[in-house]
Amino acid sequence: MEAVGQRVECQWCHGQSPAGAQSCVTCGAPLDVRNLVSDSGWREAPRLRDMTEFHFGSSACQVEGELVPVAEITLSPQDGVFFEHHVMLWKDQTVPVGVMPLQGMMKRSFAGMPHIVTTARGPGRIAFSRDATGELVVLPLHPSMELDAREHAFLLASHTVQYSYTRIQGMRTALFGGQGMFMDRFIAAGQPGLLILHGYGNVFERQLAAGQSILLEPGAYLYKDSSVQMTVETQKLSTGLFGGAGLHMVRMTGPGRLGIQSMYVHHATE
Repeated sequence: MEAVGQRVECQWCHGQSPAGAQSCVTCGAPLDVRNLVSDSGWREAPRLRDMTEFHFGSSACQVEGELVPVAEITLSPQDGVFFEHHVMLWKDQTVPVGVMPLQGMMKRSFAGMPHIVTTARGPGRIAFSRDATGELVVLPLHPSMELDAREHAFLLASHTVQYSYTRIQGMRTALFGGQGMFMDRFIAAGQPGLLILHGYGNVFERQLAAGQSILLEPGAYLYKDSSVQMTVETQKLSTGLFGGAGLHMVRMTGPGRLGIQSMYVHHATE
């Protein structure tokens, strides 16, 4: 952490917290733990402590548990969230839910993607979790920020965030059948917002410079800034035991942030 006057700057999201705070009030990252960065430049996403609380808008989020973490949201009357239909764990009876209108719902349904994105409004409490081990990645979005996430990584986003999606061409072959990979896009237009993703295993982030490229195994991709370009490549293995086989990779080219997960879970859409 870095002290700025009477406040402390978070190394993960660069939010400002009061001096003496143990965790960031914007993203929940521990303020008494320094960035852990590998020799190759990957930094670990902060492991949120049990019962950590942070805030967005007039609402609060508390993270409960560590193995299969739960995000419990206390919504104010002014705030709302949207989420994939099946990730809600529980809610107060007073919290109304609805459906976000989406284009191309039949295409999403045929591809195995959730064709319903659900909304919830305050006041009241509502909680979310994925049915898998991993960690929550809290990404505050500042105005004009655009971020892409792989399908089934999205846990929830605040109502101030704009949502759309696209299908990544070429990923059907790279991921060995199915309809390929869909990618969710989240945009903070005129207001700040909050996005929470679930990563399988551990999550790592790297900042790519302009023109800098890195090759990923397709299942490792978790999220990226929209400025990071993604292309699918196949490298032929033409000699030896693996003669005639292909190695499918995803090329990511900066500038921007890139997030990966250490564990890959195959979904029907892939």
